[in-house]
Amino acid sequence: MKKVILVAGGTGNLGQRIISYLLKKGAEVRAVVRAGSDSIKIKNLTNAGVKVFKVNMLNKEEVAPACIGASCVVSALAGLGEVIIDTQKSLLDAAIASKVPRFIPSDYSLDFTKFSYGENRNLDLRRKFHEYLDKSSISATTIFNGAFADMLTGRMPLILFKKNLVLYWGNADHKMIFTTIDNTAEFTANAALEPSTPRFLYIAGDQISAQEIKAAVSEVTGKKFSLFRAGGPVLLSMIIKIARIIAPAEKELYPVWQGMQYMRNMIDKRSDLSTLDNNRYAGMHWTSVKELLFKYQTGSGRN
Repeated sequence: MKKVILVAGGTGNLGQRIISYLLKKGAEVRAVVRAGSDSIKIKNLTNAGVKVFKVNMLNKEEVAPACIGASCVVSALAGLGEVIIDTQKSLLDAAIASKVPRFIPSDYSLDFTKFSYGENRNLDLRRKFHEYLDKSSISATTIFNGAFADMLTGRMPLILFKKNLVLYWGNADHKMIFTTIDNTAEFTANAALEPSTPRFLYIAGDQISAQEIKAAVSEVTGKKFSLFRAGGPVLLSMIIKIARIIAPAEKELYPVWQGMQYMRNMIDKRSDLSTLDNNRYAGMHWTSVKELLFKYQTGSGRN
């Protein structure tokens, strides 16, 4: 008998990939989406064999019917307080009301339990939701993956391709944690299909320093990249404060200062991982930063 998995956030990049892996693994997949979600994305989900429920995500009575019979509810929602806290509370309450045994919240980040309130707004939202989650009766599993490696060729200003520079803060030898969206999605699908998993799972497609990124991008592009130290953690913290005053953009999910907050956490030793759960599921291929850069350089890794 197929396992039934309900996914929230299935029209997003990560959510779509989680659904794709669940289908490949033989699961019966359902998706709850907002009534105003992209109709083309909804059609694509339906054509793939996903049963889509258009609901008011903040109304647990509307969400609950989609949860009935599911063995796990997976959240891949992205947003600020209304989504990460309010909508996920509704999703969690609906899952509990429908007697779903397991819940995977939309964390997919650094281990925020090691940091304090005020250090990172988006991690604070996850921590706040967990205060509610941890008081519930459901079995929950959080997946920590560091940062999405895909951002190295996009919005994360570490590799400055046009200037042949690798920008870094702090120590050039400190290893940062990167995992591709696809690896995170496949691991999440595997975790959702397990009957039980630990409260926290830790994965890393690569643990790599700025020095090592410089070597990798130089080899892949055939160009000589150099390191550029922008400053240390203290200076970065000062810039974050200034940026938040000058360009607050508090309603944006990823304002400039938010990215800086995440970088500050990534270069903090508290983000280091001594043990990983990468080997939990056989057959997974973990994409290194060098492999990601090669795919980007050749065009095979661009969406």
